[in-house]
Formats: sequence, C-alpha cells, structure tokens
Amino acid sequence: MPTERHATTAPVSLRERRRTAAAREILDAAEQHIGEHGPAALSLRAVARGLGMTVQALYHYFPNRDALVTALIAKAYGELSDALQAAADAAAGTTPSIPRLVVVADAYRDWGVARPEHFQLLYGTPLRYYAAPAEGPTTQAVRRMGAIFQRELFAGFTPAQLAAADVPPLSPPYREHLAQLPVHAQGDLPPAAVALFLSAWAHVHGLVVLEVFGHTSFLGDHRAEVFRTSVRMMLEDIHRRIPAA
Repeated sequence: MPTERHATTAPVSLRERRRTAAAREILDAAEQHIGEHGPAALSLRAVARGLGMTVQALYHYFPNRDALVTALIAKAYGELSDALQAAADAAAGTTPSIPRLVVVADAYRDWGVARPEHFQLLYGTPLRYYAAPAEGPTTQAVRRMGAIFQRELFAGFTPAQLAAADVPPLSPPYREHLAQLPVHAQGDLPPAAVALFLSAWAHVHGLVVLEVFGHTSFLGDHRAEVFRTSVRMMLEDIHRRIPAA
C-alpha cells in the first residue's frame, strides 16, 4: 500500500513563545504609554521603566525606537482595518438605508474619536527622526485599509465606467503619474477613478482629523450627524460623476 505523507509543522520552541509573549507585552505597554502621554512622549526608556526592565533588555526585542514605532503603527493600522472590515461585513447581505461606504467611514471616525492618541500616532505630527521602512509593515497595513475604502466607494461599477468618470481635466504629467502607480497603490484604477478616490479619502479623513484635534467642538452632540451627512453628500456627488453602465 502506498504510504501517505502528512506535512508537519515544527512546533514553536518555548524560547520563541516567550519571545513573542514578551514582545507583545512591550507593545501593550508602549500603547498604554501613548494613551496616557501622547505619541511624542514615547521612548524606549519610558516603556522599559514601566515594565520594570532595563533598556538593554528591551533591545533584545526591539533594537531601537524606530523598530518599536513601526510595530506600533502597523498594529494600530491593523486594528483600524479590522474595525472597518467588521463594519463592512455587518452591512453585507442587507439593504441598509445607509450606504456601506458611509458605514465604513463611520467606523473610521469612531475608531479615531475613541483612540485620539493612537490616531495622532498615525496621522499627527510625525515623530522626530522617525522614517517608516520602505515597503515595510506600515505600508502594507495602509494598503489594506485603502483597499477597503476603494472597494466600498466603487462597488458595482465596471472599469469602463470608472475610466469615463467626469472629473476636471487632469494635466498630462499628473495623469501619467497616476497611470504608473503600482497595482497595490490604486494603480489598478484608471486615472479618473484614482482622482475620485483621493478626493473621497481627503474628505473623509479631513473631517475626522478636524474632530479628533478638537476643531469641531462647536457642533456639540451633532458631530456624528454632520459627519455622516457630509460623507453621504460626497458619495452621491462622486457616483453622479460615474456614467451609468
């Protein structure tokens, strides 16, 4: 009889499990520190002190501050994307009165308002001397989030419809730049659709930034309604610019 071979995965060693658990504990402590003091106050020394360990011991898990910041940003983007996807999934298969793009935008706003310090880590004043690694985990995390917005913004439209969208004339250099974007950076969209996507993203994100940084407090308890109404009007305008099939 032929013998069956089953692929086996080598078990993770105790040392690696402990290392993973320690790195997770360090990330949790760093997140807590940011929540209490803001991202600008983040330092390896402060995190190590909060864990009762030395900076030298922390270097075994994160060799420098940039490595820790990169892990924190990637984790925050991952949690934000999870929240957006969960909102989209909850609206799937139903016929809600609120468009799914608005539902996803609401989830984006809710996450930022509930976690202002972590939102500032992602979108506030850049940390001094920090530069995200090119094509690193932070880039991948941003692309995942962008893909969710793109999917909900253009759901139901064909590439031909998106290519024929009514947008102000794009200069040849700008159109060429958009056409050369890689697929994972909206390069699979025609230039007119990329222009619409960037406009929509600026609209949604700008409204959340204004609220998180305290510039819409004069609206009081109406901020959520103002946000949702504005996003719906933006979405309707964009969809009017895309011709019918």
